[in-house]
Amino acid sequence: MNERIILILSLHYTFDVTMKTKSISKTVRFKSTPALVYNLLMDAKKHAAFTGSTVKMSKKVKGEFSVFEGYCHGYNIELVEGQKIVQAWHFQEDGWPTEHYSICAFLLEAEGELTKLTFTQTGIPEHKAVALRKGWSENYWETMKAYLKKKKK
Repeated sequence: MNERIILILSLHYTFDVTMKTKSISKTVRFKSTPALVYNLLMDAKKHAAFTGSTVKMSKKVKGEFSVFEGYCHGYNIELVEGQKIVQAWHFQEDGWPTEHYSICAFLLEAEGELTKLTFTQTGIPEHKAVALRKGWSENYWETMKAYLKKKKK
């Protein structure tokens, strides 16, 4: 599918990019509360603790973030504490257009003693989708579970 995408993101970036894109999604469950999972993602110190990377993270809409020493950066589009994070993400990778941002949504809901995180990333350059799916699993879902398990002890 070759589509023309016009992204209007958070009122301060507009890009007209013609490329093939894909979306990925994943549902993950954590032995934690939605509030704690939200804070793992949005608090710079906690985010750095589970990723092992340098993190800068604004907790404000339109605020910017940087993860993995700048490999990933972007800004917040929508934040509902303990429930929802929507962000624009840019990845410093070969073949990722310089001014292109994909949209990542993290939806959190309690399921008994668990938190269900439903993740969706749209607007991924087609040739990067498989690597990003693997990267989210290895660098986020698995490391978040390990961090939460360690913190319980």
